[in-house]
Amino acid sequence: MITVKDKNQERIVRHKRVRKNLAGTSEKPRLCVYKSLNHIYAQVIDDTKGVTIVSASTLDKEVAEKIKGKNKTEAAKIVGETVGQKAKTKKIKEVVFDRGGYLYTGRVQAVADGARASGLKF
Repeated sequence: MITVKDKNQERIVRHKRVRKNLAGTSEKPRLCVYKSLNHIYAQVIDDTKGVTIVSASTLDKEVAEKIKGKNKTEAAKIVGETVGQKAKTKKIKEVVFDRGGYLYTGRVQAVADGARASGLKF
């Protein structure tokens, strides 16, 4: 019998394996990426306090206006730039990048490139 792999379940296993050794601190918080079929979300998280410092997604009003007529990868780059700018206003310069178990390509890479373009280091 042929079984179908649940790709999201495999992603969750990868994410848990990586998260065992990856944590954000107050000095160097974690930039976490989550993507759904239509949207992408990015958060800067301080794991010691368990607090989300800043976040951005394609559902935010300011981002939604900028991404009209753009494809998903271009929208992801804008989300990365937005979260980077918000982090700079909170005086965050360096982060740890958490790709959420996804491959570092496409939209995940675009978020990272956008965050780097806005001045975040990782």
